[in-house]
Amino acid sequence: MEDFRKLLTEPWFFLFFGYFLTITIETTVLCVGLSDQHRMSRRLLAGLWLTACTYPIIVLVVPYWYDPGKERIAYLLVAEPIAHFGECLLFYLAFGPLRNFWRDMAAVFAANLASFGLGELLYYSLGFYDA
Repeated sequence: MEDFRKLLTEPWFFLFFGYFLTITIETTVLCVGLSDQHRMSRRLLAGLWLTACTYPIIVLVVPYWYDPGKERIAYLLVAEPIAHFGECLLFYLAFGPLRNFWRDMAAVFAANLASFGLGELLYYSLGFYDA
């Protein structure tokens, strides 16, 4: 377990591992939550594509500004809006106009909240938090 924990501190490994974990969570939420305007193929595409656009920024770029281990709150205050609002904007630009704008935006936002929540739980359970 310690070897796996150490691997997770390597940005490129974390990008690969985290991407697949994230799309598993977010795609599930999008498949259930998006309005009937979107076929299942679009829901699956959105789950893969939206995360592919924002996740590298969160994993590879933001840590250069704020250390996720030492400056967790600052890191999250920058990274999470990039994910939440960035993916909402990308979804709208790619698939708009939306007949059920608020429902679709809520689904994209909820998908990000779900992956954030489970990611934080994993982060805590693997002992990355000191508390």
